[in-house]
Amino acid sequence: MRNIAILGATGSIGENTLSVIRNYPDRFKVVALSVNADIDRLSAQIREFKPLAVCVNDKARAAALSKKIKPGLKVFSGLGGLEELVRDKRIDQVVFAISGASCLMPLVSAIESGKDIALANKEALVMAGPLITRLARKKKVTLIPIDSEQSAIWQCLEGEDSRAIKKIYLTASGGPLRKLSRQALKNIRLKQVLRHPRWKMGRKITVDSATLMNKGLELLEAMFLFGLDAAQIKVLVHPEALVHSMVEFIDGVLIAQLSITDMRIPIQYALSYPRRLESRLGEIDFYKLAALHFEKPDFKKFPCLALAYEAARELGSLPCVLNAANEVAVAEFLKEKLKFTHIPEVVARVMRSHTHKLNPTLSDLLQADGWARQEAAKAIARLN
Repeated sequence: MRNIAILGATGSIGENTLSVIRNYPDRFKVVALSVNADIDRLSAQIREFKPLAVCVNDKARAAALSKKIKPGLKVFSGLGGLEELVRDKRIDQVVFAISGASCLMPLVSAIESGKDIALANKEALVMAGPLITRLARKKKVTLIPIDSEQSAIWQCLEGEDSRAIKKIYLTASGGPLRKLSRQALKNIRLKQVLRHPRWKMGRKITVDSATLMNKGLELLEAMFLFGLDAAQIKVLVHPEALVHSMVEFIDGVLIAQLSITDMRIPIQYALSYPRRLESRLGEIDFYKLAALHFEKPDFKKFPCLALAYEAARELGSLPCVLNAANEVAVAEFLKEKLKFTHIPEVVARVMRSHTHKLNPTLSDLLQADGWARQEAAKAIARLN
């Protein structure tokens, strides 16, 4: 029996994780949950899974929840509360399903306290990948990716010598705007961007998928997770989203991981690793599969991917700045206060203004993150 904490329990990844746990009550127990503000859905999860502790980021709503729950359930609040929650000794593994840079410090706290990590958050690794992976090695913590692409690479590399890797192919569905012209993207509306053809995801990651920034973040994530450089990682647009990624070895052999498009598959593997549990989901029917298509990404139409490769080559504090500027720009687009095509413009302007630090400390990165957010806000004001 593994005791699981789920941070971001009411989001897409969080609810899919609870679905997996629901299927295996003899193997996994929910001992902690966190949400941003949705205490109604959290209350339903508390009734079903009976955790020992919860955290609500919104302090007013945390106080409201405290008045409604039964005695014995510990309620934390805010980012500090989340950092305290993940240090609970009763937790074996923490599922990080929180999006954005706010995940960084709770992740550091969880690793420092020796918890195994199932990571769905890209941004924390993009911000501070070398620091996080170094800390995980020091604390002997297993850092297992949940993203379908990173999980695929993890599985393809199982038992392999990392020195034998020639390159990795990160597959991308291409998002909802793959077939549109560059001109058409100038007038794209939020509703069109949020209509992903393959995956049901949160709003921020769906926008990142449409700009291909999501694949850029995965590029950086893969570099840090698997000890690679940018030149070894290629992005491949694969609209069927059945091949989740591939590894090519120096002897010319490629190993690919395929499955249906259901996030419960990589989540289940992250929870059960190194064991595999029987799937209760669908499977690929190769007799009905007409074809698999692969395309080179259009860097001119989707400049966010090119910016991510630039950050991947430079490293240091630049990936942190890329991520912060993108978070601010996407947030404004989701409010319909910024054009879709202005997202990469904002990111590029902030990156050009940044004074690069090659070997930043955690304090340096937090400072760079704050600076980049302010600069992004200024760039957006100028564009508007």
